[in-house]
Parts: sequence; structure tokens; C-alpha cells
Amino acid sequence: MPKIEISENEFKSGRYPQALMRYYEGITDGYRNVRVGNKAGLTQFGVNKAILPPNSGTAMRHWHEHQDEMVIIVSGTATLFDKDGQHELVAGDCAGFKAGDENGHAIINQSDQDVILFEIGTRTDLEIVHYSAHDLICIIDRTKTDGMFTFTDKAGRLIVT
Repeated sequence: MPKIEISENEFKSGRYPQALMRYYEGITDGYRNVRVGNKAGLTQFGVNKAILPPNSGTAMRHWHEHQDEMVIIVSGTATLFDKDGQHELVAGDCAGFKAGDENGHAIINQSDQDVILFEIGTRTDLEIVHYSAHDLICIIDRTKTDGMFTFTDKAGRLIVT
């Protein structure tokens, strides 16, 4: 496998549509990632290299119905938030999240230095993501060609696609 080259301009910023600002309150605006798994042609799981500037996070607290997720900290100090509280993660630390475990998680950079991490997760055609602190669900449908992400409230009312 050839080395995967990543240029600075390949990083995408933010995680959620602006229409969801009332939920995520800007915490992911500074989040930047590049989908290195896509660059390698991977189809069974995804890998993101992410940079978290100070006071930014990977996501709102969430959990996945069908997809496992793993995070590996490469540099910096981050804080994992879950139902059990806050857990410090430093370079070399890993955190794993089993599909179906309702313990919502998010990783926030509360330090004054950038955090670099890798996010690794299963790819399924259909996924439902639950946001622990909000009346919000994300339905991911990779079989659709006209928009893969749909956000609804827990009753199924559309918020944004």
C-alpha cells in the first residue's frame, strides 16, 4: 500500500449542518478532518484523521446503533465525555465504542494545544445515531444518492437533510 499523502487544503472543517447550531452550539466548528480511509479506497470501515483546536470537539455526545467506533489520540490532551463523566486522553490512548451501547460519547479539546486523533468506524449502509443530550437523531443511508444524512427529532419529525 502506498503512503497516503495529505495536504493541508484537504482537511474539511465542521461536522454538522448550520441548521443544527442550536444543538451543537458551535463546538464542532473548529473540528477539521480528512477521510484517509477514502483516500486508501477502504469500503468496510472509515478512518478520519482529525485535528481539534482548543475548545472544539469531535461531535455532540452520541452513540451508534449499528457501527463500532474507535478513537486513537496521536498528540495533545483531550477529554472524553460520556455518561460516567470526564476521562483524560493523551497521546497513545485509545477509546472504543461498541455499536448499540447507549453510553453517548464526545471528545473535547479543553487544552490550549491542538489535539490530533484518528477516528475509525464500521461502515454500514444504514445507521442511526442518537444524540444523548438532545431530542435529535441522525439517519445515515449510504444507499441514497441525493443526501446521505437526515436529522429528525426522536418522534421522527424532519429537522434537516
